[in-house]
Amino acid sequence: MIGTRTEPHLATLVMAAAIGPLAMNVFLPSLPGMARYFATDYAVMQLAVSLYLAATAILQLFIGPASDRFGRRPVMIACVIVFLAGTVASIYAPNVETFLACRVLQAFSSAGLVISRAVVRDTVGTAEAASRIGYITMGMSVVPMVSPAIGGLLDELYGWQASFLLILAFGVLSLAVIRADLVETNRSATKSFAAQFRSYPDLLGSRRFWGYTMTAALTSGAFFAFLGGGPFVATEMLGLSPSGYGFYFGIISIGYMLGNFLSGRYSRHYGINRMMLMGNIVAALGMVLAIILFAAGLSHPLSLFGPVFFTGMGNGMTLPNANAGVVGVRPHLAGSASGLGGALQIGGGAALAVLAGALLDEQSGPFPLLWIMFLSSTGALFSTAYVVWVARRAGDVE
Repeated sequence: MIGTRTEPHLATLVMAAAIGPLAMNVFLPSLPGMARYFATDYAVMQLAVSLYLAATAILQLFIGPASDRFGRRPVMIACVIVFLAGTVASIYAPNVETFLACRVLQAFSSAGLVISRAVVRDTVGTAEAASRIGYITMGMSVVPMVSPAIGGLLDELYGWQASFLLILAFGVLSLAVIRADLVETNRSATKSFAAQFRSYPDLLGSRRFWGYTMTAALTSGAFFAFLGGGPFVATEMLGLSPSGYGFYFGIISIGYMLGNFLSGRYSRHYGINRMMLMGNIVAALGMVLAIILFAAGLSHPLSLFGPVFFTGMGNGMTLPNANAGVVGVRPHLAGSASGLGGALQIGGGAALAVLAGALLDEQSGPFPLLWIMFLSSTGALFSTAYVVWVARRAGDVE
């Protein structure tokens, strides 16, 4: 019970971190149908993804510092309650504008991942943090692995609102678990926001912080671009049904889960920088394969989802280590670092999701999406190389 342990169970952090991915992924197969339901263009309906990501990015700038100031537990609970209110309202949204406003409230789910990373860094060192974050993200990756398939099936049986009822039920269960198990791990809360923001230059002046953050942002950017453009390619170009898209999406999630397992298993042995480099290379090669297959005229779902399996695997190898690096640069600012790093990470992803959705049409084929994902993965590789260069020249002090 609360007060008798020094840290929460890993399963509690997994559940908290999984709320956001569920809200992001479960309704993706419904996007084309939701555009018809609300009588709007797909590009407008796709804002349910990109606006959610943008709101998540902005909110993380405040959630992380708030958890440094007021504690991990109360901020987590408050954010989940706001998320639940937004979920209820979205089910009854009368028009697309109201629905998109509700998605902004759902973005408070980002507290789950931001605060979970800070909790881990509160209790262990950087190398161990990478391992634990890997296991947390491996556990939460089950959600995007199965939720699109479940969402697609629910859409075909009951309509898109059923997916949001599932989100609501999971959120209520998670809130109960968080209240029962999430002990306070922030033992050195800052005295005021002003004092905290005065310490920001120490964080922002770290070249390693920016290197790890850009690696995380560009790595996740490839995946978020897929979230923005993948449903259109799969349903409108490859002819998949909502449930078919959900089934194939599971391939990506399996790759991501495998990558996270490798992070949890080997980060302590190889170090976070080497794991990031290996992950970047695997992700970029996956997109090279996809471009080659479609250029050869092989327009099949596996030509898209098969190569993106490797991108998911590479992301799973990279992100836990990059995020451990972000919160490990200045441990006394773990919450703020998690929030700021997460904001930049998600903000970049939102921009790429919008770009992918805007460039795709029936005439373009899937190539705009594939090239965006390739360039993002390649950019992450160069960012990781910069981190390695800084570490070799300046050690672990910058």
